[in-house]
Amino acid sequence: MSILENFQLAGKVAIVTGCNTGLGQGMARALAQAGADIVGVNLSEPTATRAEIEGMGRRFMDLRANLGQSGQVDELVNEAKKLGGHVDILVNNAGIIRREDAIRFTEKDWDDVMNINLKTVFFFSQAVARQFMAQGTGGKIINIASMLSYQGGVRVPSYTASKSGVMGITRLMANEWAAHGINVNAIAPGYMATDNTAALRANESRNASILERIPAGRWGVPDDLAGPVVFLASKASDYVNGYTVAVDGGWLAR
Repeated sequence: MSILENFQLAGKVAIVTGCNTGLGQGMARALAQAGADIVGVNLSEPTATRAEIEGMGRRFMDLRANLGQSGQVDELVNEAKKLGGHVDILVNNAGIIRREDAIRFTEKDWDDVMNINLKTVFFFSQAVARQFMAQGTGGKIINIASMLSYQGGVRVPSYTASKSGVMGITRLMANEWAAHGINVNAIAPGYMATDNTAALRANESRNASILERIPAGRWGVPDDLAGPVVFLASKASDYVNGYTVAVDGGWLAR
């Protein structure tokens, strides 16, 4: 098999959470371009994403869920299997952020973020890993970490805790499931131009200070994650396990 063939995802089915906009949409698009069919799990209808995926001649299967509520993941994975015939890839992209000084941060803002960003990531991965094991085919799990998996940040205590946790459980799951042919890795996006960072980009001084530190001199865009997500979802990454890939324009190198 040639190296380029190792990156092909034809015949694969990928679950991508939170793919109606932003980074999730970009990653779903990239996986479809590589040949995968997509099961999107979203709170709202992913009209634009569906149109893009189906425009490529790939299948897009639409599931709705509030991932902040527990007890849904087994049903979602079962439904994804029914729709797609099998499951080969999971991208745990859905996430939220709440901004407030740590001294005033509320328990609700803590729990809301931790439930979606960490608890659901673990239990969705667990349910998909069980499906991989039942299929006997192995599979790929890709979690979305953050620069705040490495750094403390300011005014985002639950987000920082959740993304630090994502890096940790990525390693844990990789350790336990590698023997089953399951690769668990993460992508840590740098400062990306998405809805989550709109407030930062609108703040002239914060925007300038962020750009000053990024060696690439620009905010990232969803397409910057296309290569990394296809690599981690494909046969090309079969010996990569438990690692978090920073896609940050050089932010961490400064």
